[in-house]
Amino acid sequence: MKQFRLGQLALVTTLVIVGCWLIVLPETAAAQSVNDPKFRWPKAVDPGPRSGAPGAGGPLAGVGIGNQQLFAAARSRFQEIDSVSGKMPGEAGVGLGPRFNLNGCAGCHAFPAIGGSSPAVNPQVPIATLDGAENVVPSFIKMTGPVREARFVRNPDGTPDGGVHDLFVISGRTDATGCKISQPNFAAALANHNVIFRIPTPLFGLGLVENVPDSNLQAAQDENSTLAESLGIRVGVFNRSANDGTITRFGWKAQNKSLLIFAGEAYNVEQGVTNELFPNKRETDSSCQYNGLPEDSTNLADTFNSGVPASDYSSDIVNFAAFARLSAPPTPMPDTPSAAQGRQVFQKIGCAVCHIMTQTTGQSEYASQSNVSFTPLSDFALHDMGIGLADGISQGNASGSEFRTAPLWGIGQRLFFLHDGRTSDLYQAITAHASAGSEANRVIFNFEILSPADQQALLNFLRSL
Repeated sequence: MKQFRLGQLALVTTLVIVGCWLIVLPETAAAQSVNDPKFRWPKAVDPGPRSGAPGAGGPLAGVGIGNQQLFAAARSRFQEIDSVSGKMPGEAGVGLGPRFNLNGCAGCHAFPAIGGSSPAVNPQVPIATLDGAENVVPSFIKMTGPVREARFVRNPDGTPDGGVHDLFVISGRTDATGCKISQPNFAAALANHNVIFRIPTPLFGLGLVENVPDSNLQAAQDENSTLAESLGIRVGVFNRSANDGTITRFGWKAQNKSLLIFAGEAYNVEQGVTNELFPNKRETDSSCQYNGLPEDSTNLADTFNSGVPASDYSSDIVNFAAFARLSAPPTPMPDTPSAAQGRQVFQKIGCAVCHIMTQTTGQSEYASQSNVSFTPLSDFALHDMGIGLADGISQGNASGSEFRTAPLWGIGQRLFFLHDGRTSDLYQAITAHASAGSEANRVIFNFEILSPADQQALLNFLRSL
């Protein structure tokens, strides 16, 4: 067998070991690197979001009638539309702004069902001028692009920033008389390469994720440690709470400990609504303050009349957390021969080292959530993605180039990929994992030297999820 060298010009037939496979490269492929722009293997094609009914959006099976009713009532609260003081027609939620990205949770978490990720038509475009608001839509927000939040990497003095700078302000709205604040200067931030983006993460099945003991997360990683080491992938690197030291697992950098904290922070940051976890307005201009704080709190009287007292007396954020906690995980499509082949490819080239196939919950107060094995396809750990995906933002233990392994369940119906929604093409999303310093480099090399048939099978498998 002749030795395989990247960039070798001799036309030879070469055998390459990939995972457990012996792959035969044809002469034209063996003659050059897969990263060479002259490489001419036909590329696999992302089949696109799978059609049919949403594979998610309902309650967990077996949770009981009471929790099913709570789920339905909480989902209704999740769809509430906010205005400044709750007095605008059709906008009964209280506390929007003074700075915000959208006026309702379900606008961001919309596809393929309520609780998902960005929809095909971006609701941030029309919200910019709703009710008389005088906002200009930033250049990175497109009608057919993903819902985005913007973070600045550095402060003007060069120190780290990393916080969310909301897209819009309530100035000009008919329910915000006297407020005159301005939007951030996004054009300058873009010119200075000082702004990065995040898109919404799906909420389906997160009650199961919340209930995986730290020891189970660690054990699931340890099972793959030998293979991980051979692929240059670190194990055991989790984001952790600075207070109790336990593993945090929600958000793009696993920065949030629980679904309640995740909901409370998002309500305050994305919509500007103060709550019992985040009781202070981020914008302190007194001319833009209209309500007593916190604007979302435990209800002492039932004004919702949903028929579910547990929902009606609870705050919005408790309802939002309950909706996510009781949501069923995405349901994959039945296997086709190609998807079954793609699952094997996924595991054998090393994707499953980080996108772990199975996790197991511990004991739970919720029926049907105890000792459940489920398939999120994530280790929920931090991995360095190199300079190509680095955003320069540190959160908790996560550095500017580290991200939590994104769970892949439900990816078959997702429209936008990667933390910033830069692509809708699954093939591009996979290859973007490779760059200088990335832990995924060897796995992506394995992917790139697959035959087109095996690459296509892997894409078909992912789109079946």
